[in-house]
Amino acid sequence: MFAPFMDFTTVRPAQLTIVASDFDARPMSFIQEGERLGYEPAVARAVGEVLGLEPVWVDIAPDQFYPALSTGNYDVVWFSQAITQDRRAWADFTRPYGRFDEAVLVREDSPIHTAADLAGKRLGILAGTTSIALHEALPDLEWVTFVGADQTLSTLLAALGEGAIDALVGDALPLLTTEADTGTLRVAFQLPTQHPFGIGVLPGNRELLEALNQALNQLIVNGTLAKLWAQWLPYKPFPF
Repeated sequence: MFAPFMDFTTVRPAQLTIVASDFDARPMSFIQEGERLGYEPAVARAVGEVLGLEPVWVDIAPDQFYPALSTGNYDVVWFSQAITQDRRAWADFTRPYGRFDEAVLVREDSPIHTAADLAGKRLGILAGTTSIALHEALPDLEWVTFVGADQTLSTLLAALGEGAIDALVGDALPLLTTEADTGTLRVAFQLPTQHPFGIGVLPGNRELLEALNQALNQLIVNGTLAKLWAQWLPYKPFPF
């Protein structure tokens, strides 16, 4: 239901233009038969109902998320964005709509089972993403960053399968889904980071930021966010 007292503007009237990605990041976000599904799109639609906005997603390479936002052609970045100090330099963030862990994925026959086992190994990561916990714990780790045309999860998984990298790090939930789907890859360990994920808003658009925060708070109070969490992430405790 639209809250008319919220005075905010968006790039396109009655729409929320979202910088995102078409990566298969189940259960957070994925595209099936042309429809965008998952926890994040479901929350975006619920927020849109509160604010009278239609979510419109534009797929952009993750390392270009914030440069794209800074052009003023988009309203928000909303795609598995842990709120970090580096990202705060590019965007203002809403209150969290979830808290999530990281994980390290390896081949089934890999000797890697703990963070210590990564010593001297090549760890793959997509450009535009971050692994705060491993950067802090293993500053000398050999990072292999995938950029440009190689900046896709499928390319990262192929590199892991072919032995070009020894492991990859990313958000735990999509990697657990990959483990279940492939049978040849496994999650070596999870990092219980509970990073807050938020919506990155174009700096200076305080009215839209406040409207999004009010909408998220309303969805928490009326139980909608908990229901969407239970629908898409039933095996994880609701963090709010």
